Amino acid sequence: MLKAFTRVHARINSLRAEDGATAVEYGLMVGLIAAVIITAVALIGTNLDKLFDAVGGKIPVAIP
Repeated sequence: MLKAFTRVHARINSLRAEDGATAVEYGLMVGLIAAVIITAVALIGTNLDKLFDAVGGKIPVAIP
């Protein structure tokens, strides 16, 4: 009976260790994805701002 309990206890402990490692891996992936999204938005935002300025400069402004 003690052997069975020991095996079950070891299995539970191994699951906890795997769950913790999985959580860390997911955390790293989420952080990397967030960094990529922030970088992409920053670059696209800068390019869009320049594009709108260029287009806006070519449109004649009618002041009454």
